[in-house]
Amino acid sequence: MLAKKTSKNQLTLPKGIVEHFPETEYFDIRVEGRKIILSPVKITSAAPIEAIRDKMEKLGLKPSEVPGAVKWARKKKK
Repeated sequence: MLAKKTSKNQLTLPKGIVEHFPETEYFDIRVEGRKIILSPVKITSAAPIEAIRDKMEKLGLKPSEVPGAVKWARKKKK
């Protein structure tokens, strides 16, 4: 199947391809060599702040401890 790049650098995916991804609205795009790779992505919304606060409370995490917790979570594993 062919897809033509428009003057606005847009591609329309052929119907025969998109039929395989009926629930997909977004695709991750990357280049490998001279190939363009599209991978279906499901976008989910972030947890509401209330849910985050509830989890912090259940864990006994105080707001003043959040920066330390973030630093711990971001450090590289050895």
